[in-house]
Formats: sequence, structure tokens, C-alpha cells
Amino acid sequence: MTVELARIQGTPMAAELHIREHVLRVDAPVKEGGEDTGPEPHDLYDAALASCKALTVLWYARHKGWTIQDLKTTVERDASQERTGTYRLAVRMQIQADLTDAQWAELQRAAENCPIHKLMTKVTTEISTEIARGVP
Repeated sequence: MTVELARIQGTPMAAELHIREHVLRVDAPVKEGGEDTGPEPHDLYDAALASCKALTVLWYARHKGWTIQDLKTTVERDASQERTGTYRLAVRMQIQADLTDAQWAELQRAAENCPIHKLMTKVTTEISTEIARGVP
């Protein structure tokens, strides 16, 4: 899968992010020279965790035949020590369901094992970057 980003001409920093058939607008906050017309990269990183945990819990419950009436996931970011190597994310999931204590514990384990959580905490990510001259 390829993710593509193209700058929106006439804006200081805004761009269109293309993921499969989906298009998202991304931008930088005003304090960083953007116009804040869309989420910035840290927002997308945090959102990846929130959505992965939610979808993992919903998938797990469905797989088990359990009914989830409602679900809300909130991620609070503390980036105050990011430059010294610590980026903190606190996730709170509010789930409306009629489950036993054992089932709640299973959902907790499922949420803690979502793929993005693992990528953020247990996997070594290797990134290569190439900058090419010219018009795309």
C-alpha cells in the first residue's frame, strides 16, 4: 500500500493526503506557519492509536458474538518531553456493553494488543527517505 501526499497550492503548508480511495487534508498549526485547516502529523499518529484500539475491540467483540452498543475512544497527548525521548499517550475507552468481568478483561487485553500499539511500542521501524529534484 502506498500513501501519497501532495501540497495544496496557494496555502502555506496544507496538503492532501491520499490513502487508498480516501483523501484527508493535513496542515500545520498557525504557530508553526500553517493555517490549521486539518490535522497535523502528531494528530494523525495519535488518531492511529485511537482508531486501532476501537476497531480492534469492535472486531474482537464481534468475533466473540458480544454486542457493543456504543464506544468512544479518547487519546490525551503529553508531548512535553518528546525532545528528550518520551512521548506519552493516555487512552481512555468508554464502552457500553452488557459483559461479564471476564469479558471486560478480554476486551482490555485485546485493546492493549492492537497492531498500532504494538508498532509504537514493540517493533523496530526502519525508514528510508529519498529526496528527488524536479516536478512530481
